[in-house]
Amino acid sequence: MIIRPESEGDREAIRRVTEAAFASHPHSDQTEALIIERLRADDALTLSLVAEENGDVIGHIAFSPVTITPFAAGWCGLGPLSVRPDRQGRGAGSALVRQGLDMLRDSGASGCVVVGDPAFYGKFGFRREPALVFPGCAPQYFMVLVLSETKVSGTVAYHPAFGSA
Repeated sequence: MIIRPESEGDREAIRRVTEAAFASHPHSDQTEALIIERLRADDALTLSLVAEENGDVIGHIAFSPVTITPFAAGWCGLGPLSVRPDRQGRGAGSALVRQGLDMLRDSGASGCVVVGDPAFYGKFGFRREPALVFPGCAPQYFMVLVLSETKVSGTVAYHPAFGSA
């Protein structure tokens, strides 16, 4: 398996993988593939990586800018993260997260936020941070990974692509 930046030729495969990964997810509204397309259309993908195995895209991860009020620069949101159902539980998702976070660190990003399973994302250093809040989300599922030494507090908002139906 290799992890690499998405290319234009990957777009349809990313859509298929994302739709399949979230098809039976209990907390999905089935808009994840559309979110990625809207982020791409708005040039708001900070980082978009695919996991490829034998020439097939089996996973995808997106990172996009988030805003923090009061102002804090250099923060991203992780998601959606998708792995083809027949490849889940074999490390592709973890490899995508690790590579993406390494690339964010190398780029000088201040931090990353995620909404997801604390047991999974905690493995990568994500933790609850009461100083940052994401309205409308149960606090135990909103986590933060600080990548710089700058302390930050406030209210987080994802790109508008996440809120469109």
